[in-house]
Amino acid sequence: MQQQKSPSFSALVQQVRRDIIRLVAAAKSGHPGGSLSSTDFMTMLYTEFLRQTPAQWDRTGKNMDMFFLSIGHITPLYYSILARMGYFPLEELRTFRKLGTRLQGHPAVEDGLPGIHVATGSLGQGLSVACGAALGKRLDNDPHQVYVLIGDGESQEGQIWEAALFAAHNNLGNLTAFTDWNRQQIDGHVDNVAGLGDLVAKWKSFGWLVLECDGHSEEDLRRAFQETLKPRTKPMMVLMHTHMGKGVDFMEGTHAWHGKAPSAEQEAAALAQLPETLGDF
Repeated sequence: MQQQKSPSFSALVQQVRRDIIRLVAAAKSGHPGGSLSSTDFMTMLYTEFLRQTPAQWDRTGKNMDMFFLSIGHITPLYYSILARMGYFPLEELRTFRKLGTRLQGHPAVEDGLPGIHVATGSLGQGLSVACGAALGKRLDNDPHQVYVLIGDGESQEGQIWEAALFAAHNNLGNLTAFTDWNRQQIDGHVDNVAGLGDLVAKWKSFGWLVLECDGHSEEDLRRAFQETLKPRTKPMMVLMHTHMGKGVDFMEGTHAWHGKAPSAEQEAAALAQLPETLGDF
């Protein structure tokens, strides 16, 4: 029997972006902008670097890498990736944001959805949770990594910087954070709401190793991930330069699509730019 080939990175990225549009349009609510800007990152993480499988997954995260989605509102992306990777049936995506679904607007754990370690979405808290998981792994002599995705708007939260101090103080070299640096948040451009200044210098001043990468380049993302695997005693921050709404021309680079569902006409226009590659749910 001929072995089925895994989908190419670009094909999966395109299909996931298509899933995002269809999920939000069907629910008539959700957050497409940040989901689209983080798609390349999540695809790379789950297909190449996260040492975790649906078969072995356990909420405790023992003896496996762990991932925390601190930007909890970008569930259209998270659920698409988890379903495409086999954590739950693809058909379940049709229940997104419906009454009684496991696929709530923010990740939840009470119904035991595989792949979700902790409920997230109260912005600023995910990095703290990741710090606790990383410290716990070190105490357990578990050599696996902890990954967390935060937003640039989210980085205006004070708790992010408290967690940053904690991670550096405790030498959490098994912790890697990524920032979706798309420079947009719900109320506008990040610099116009509460500017973050020089993020590179900030994270370095807090005692972190810092990398920058093009968050939409397969090669640059892979290079950044490979750097995170090198032995170290400090936590690492990867600042990904991205575009809100990536992949759909009328959504790109604007905060207008942070938390807005497209109309039927806008959905059709978006999907015309994202041809089906792996089969719709």
